[in-house]
Amino acid sequence: MSWSLSPLAPQEPKLLDAFFLVVGRALHLANAYEYKCQYVLRVGNLITAHQAGPALSLEEILAAAPADKLLGETLRGLAAHAMGQTTDMSTLHKARKARNFIAHEGASIGSMWSASSNHILRHAAKLRVAVTDLAHGDNIISQWCHGLDEPHQPPSTDWIKRYPKTVDAWVFGSLGALLPDEGLLPQADS
Repeated sequence: MSWSLSPLAPQEPKLLDAFFLVVGRALHLANAYEYKCQYVLRVGNLITAHQAGPALSLEEILAAAPADKLLGETLRGLAAHAMGQTTDMSTLHKARKARNFIAHEGASIGSMWSASSNHILRHAAKLRVAVTDLAHGDNIISQWCHGLDEPHQPPSTDWIKRYPKTVDAWVFGSLGALLPDEGLLPQADS
């Protein structure tokens, strides 16, 4: 094992380009999910601080609010708020695990020069499972964000219903048609 790039040409250059586009889009959504979770918790903490001391100035309220945390701690904080008690927190935690997979293993296909199409597609299929889990959690947290940003304008129920499929289509594009179903993943490179 030496350099990440090699003077050897990859076996599947076009497939790798498509795969890395998928990984980049998935990472964008993973980062957005984490940011939105922090945003919702931050607003919840500000509301709690204001309710605890309604005479406090804005500066005092901001100083009383806890600092942003890592995603796992953020979700535990959301679960403690009233809004978190009415939400499927297991979906948000599943999305957290998916976010971690995307961020830490999303592009982990080994050496590019030796990655076969079968290996790339098997990994992309695992990534697709993570993106699906992320999309469901992101759909929940995005509804909270919409409610905070547009309290008098309910989101479209049609958009909420089709959001996970829209995410899949945007992330995987034409590569999605090449991916096996989760239960049909080959076990080893051919």
